[in-house]
Amino acid sequence: MIQSILEIRHLRTLQALRDSGSLVRAAQLLNLTQSALSHQIKLLEDRYGTPLFERKSVPPQFSATGTRLLQLADAVLPQVEAAERDVARLSQGQGGQLRIAVECHTCFDWLMPAMDAFRARWPEVELDIVSGFHADPVGLLHQGRADLAIVSEVDAQEQGVDYHPLFGFEIRALLANTHALLAKPYLVAQDFADQTVITYPVPDEMLDLVRQVLEPAGVRPPRRTTELTVAMLQLVASGRGVAALPLWAVQGYLDRGYVAARPIGAQGLRGELHAACLPQLSSRPFLQDFVRVTRETSFVTLKGVELL
Repeated sequence: MIQSILEIRHLRTLQALRDSGSLVRAAQLLNLTQSALSHQIKLLEDRYGTPLFERKSVPPQFSATGTRLLQLADAVLPQVEAAERDVARLSQGQGGQLRIAVECHTCFDWLMPAMDAFRARWPEVELDIVSGFHADPVGLLHQGRADLAIVSEVDAQEQGVDYHPLFGFEIRALLANTHALLAKPYLVAQDFADQTVITYPVPDEMLDLVRQVLEPAGVRPPRRTTELTVAMLQLVASGRGVAALPLWAVQGYLDRGYVAARPIGAQGLRGELHAACLPQLSSRPFLQDFVRVTRETSFVTLKGVELL
């Protein structure tokens, strides 16, 4: 009888490598160091006497052995995860609700795929988005009007709230394809001084460009607001102003050449998203799974996302 060295972690490693497209991103997805991930793969390759994938190809091209192990992972891991969810249901009850409040207008571009994946895993949990824009979604938690809030910052002064990190991302300046500022490799605060900056109609403290770049430099350019991302991009494309949005939210428009983009600052401007909830919800298995599914789905599918 062949003694197998395969473990669940090995199968998850292979899936992560395929889904993320590189060793570096697979290590981030699994919260491992790259050396630990490489060690797992080498252990399997030594055991089977053959490479599992082509090291120089991006994304990885799996060998026949690697492909067969991936088939096993795809068959086994969903059953393991389903069994774990069933055990959680049996021990802590099946029902629940997850009403989600968001503070960002662009949240829905990434939130809907995560919700769809979660709904398939936890059909008995009532899932909903609290309608309307909310400048203080965490306040809705204390009022009992929401169960989970998606926020851009962790407020260390907020009492009685748990924060679960989701992901970080780059924010790019968006310009018309003929804009003179495209001659620069990146933009700084002063470049916005004589530009009309188009934003969502939200408080300045919720706008990373204003809070992190313009206000510290004392730059107060003319402003214009719009509710819709597509309307913002149309205004940019027609030369009515410039904007700053997450790279993942506009990548499709950039790929089509609708508008152009430049980094903001020499190191780039970064934003973050976190999930906030009351402590009593943090221990519920379905909440923990929602955070995990959201992180993994966003990391694999969105451009330029990094896990926090």
